[in-house]
Amino acid sequence: MNFSDLQIENKLKKSIELADFKTPTPIQSQSIPIGLEGRDILGTAQTGTGKTLAFTVPMINKLIKDKQAMALIVCPTRELATQVMATVLKLNVREIGIGNALLIGGESMQKQLRKLGKRARIIVGTPGRINDHLKRKSLDLSKVNYLVLDETDRMLDMGFTPQVEQILNFVPKEHQTLLFSATLPNNILKISQRYLNNPERISVGSLSAPIDKIKQETFEVLQDKKYHELINQLVERSGSILVFVKTKYGADKIVKRLKYDGHKADAIHGNLRQSKRDRVINGFRNGNSRILIATDVAARGLDIPVIKHVINYDLPQVPEDYVHRIGRTGRAGKEGYALTFLTTSDRSMWNSISKLIDPNYKPPQRDRSQKKSFRGGKKGKASFNKKRKFNDNKKGSFRDKKKFFKRDDDKKSNFKGKKKFFKKDVDKKSKFNDKKKSFGFTNNPKYFGKKSDEVVEKDDKRSSFKGRKKFKKRQRPKKFSFKKHKKK
Repeated sequence: MNFSDLQIENKLKKSIELADFKTPTPIQSQSIPIGLEGRDILGTAQTGTGKTLAFTVPMINKLIKDKQAMALIVCPTRELATQVMATVLKLNVREIGIGNALLIGGESMQKQLRKLGKRARIIVGTPGRINDHLKRKSLDLSKVNYLVLDETDRMLDMGFTPQVEQILNFVPKEHQTLLFSATLPNNILKISQRYLNNPERISVGSLSAPIDKIKQETFEVLQDKKYHELINQLVERSGSILVFVKTKYGADKIVKRLKYDGHKADAIHGNLRQSKRDRVINGFRNGNSRILIATDVAARGLDIPVIKHVINYDLPQVPEDYVHRIGRTGRAGKEGYALTFLTTSDRSMWNSISKLIDPNYKPPQRDRSQKKSFRGGKKGKASFNKKRKFNDNKKGSFRDKKKFFKRDDDKKSNFKGKKKFFKKDVDKKSKFNDKKKSFGFTNNPKYFGKKSDEVVEKDDKRSSFKGRKKFKKRQRPKKFSFKKHKKK
């Protein structure tokens, strides 16, 4: 089937030809005929399969026929809303004569008010900004008879459920609803039962499996070696690269380091103004910057055909987001590559992602006998236990005492290091020969009964301890200055 075979208005057929859309994708060939009949649709398909055109063609055809009708498209993010509007404009809506308005945060409210004042019949926006206009009473949805909820699962994940329900209260009960989602969790099914009227269920491909043409790889790396490995991958790979990180701060930090190392890179995240976001995305599309560092705000709906590689520098917080991340490459039937960095702390999340993609996946069993610590891959050592080595009792026995001392305190002790630490003639009353006061090292000064800072007597000239003079006590006044002394 071709677009020319569809039962649509001639103006729209010409617009599709000028936009160079020729053969419909599977989701388009199934959705468009049902949408043209005026029926509700509950559609699920992998990202990058052409869902936008699947609901745009029936919408424009309906607005051409009915001059009083209005259409509302609700998207979770500014980027997705901007791209949907770009598709609408690509179909030459201006030439057809249908007014439109893009209602997203981060853009001038006055500009949006002017657009709405010119009888905009196609409204594309995010839940927050649409509600702002509803509160201002600058937006009238009483004539909306075509409603699209795009990437609905993402909207619910982002906490937009109350705002979406508030918008639906302003839409007339008699309208056509098209709900599209990449996944189909229980909360989506509840919304479809509540707001959709006997919808046609359309599903293309697996809901959780990535597109087959995307080659997926993993790379195990230590956390502190991630950036160095990223540099290696950037050098080895050709073409534009999208790198996903966990936080906004992390994105800015990596961009700063990459620029310092001579790479052309930009960051996109939630803290950027809309004008800045647009400049970054356009610069990436045009090839001004080869590397785009992004948080999950860009995971959905970012349609940039030039992306050849996706690198998951950090794993996503939700397993489903992995599918949407790597779906940024391999668009429109092209081949794509996805690389994921895995650290020791990512094991649990990676098992969840693998199970989502393949329900039959079983995590590998780890051999506990070969369990390694995080320190350089060596076998784990027991942590220091003070009680295990030392005892605070006066009768306490230093456990390794037998290694250093004989039980019989006779003068013929064969302790090899004796000459270093003891005087040659040691009488029986010496503190070192007292069985109850065994010699050892401890951080408890009460252990030996006396403080451990006692020194060898000054007048013992026969002592063989070479460093004796360095450690003997010196009588110094309270205020003193260090001077060099020569031996007289």
